[in-house]
Amino acid sequence: MNKVLALLTLAIPLSALPADPAPVARREIEHLIAHLASSGCQFNRNGSWYSAARAVSHLERKYEYLLDRDLVPTAEAFIERAASESSSSGKPYLVKCPGQPEVQSSIWFRSALATFRQESKQ
Repeated sequence: MNKVLALLTLAIPLSALPADPAPVARREIEHLIAHLASSGCQFNRNGSWYSAARAVSHLERKYEYLLDRDLVPTAEAFIERAASESSSSGKPYLVKCPGQPEVQSSIWFRSALATFRQESKQ
């Protein structure tokens, strides 16, 4: 029986096993979450405004869910699959920062990612 289990284990292709995102992607995603946490912005989900801290908690849960399913290989995938819209209602998330108009979270996160990447090059 142990030999059968060992053979079955060896027969599972490595691509079928969940993989963590590349270190660069993980660093970028962690930066995006931390950036929201320290932004002082509000986050709209399904018509209600929440603090950045509450939004971060929600996005971290979604991120963990996606990690378990190997669905966040890049920061762009995180933005698209976790940080752009409600998975239950399909409504886009919004971000409203002090002194600025509200914007769809996908735009806000993409801008933050572009800034982070530019600053990382310097």
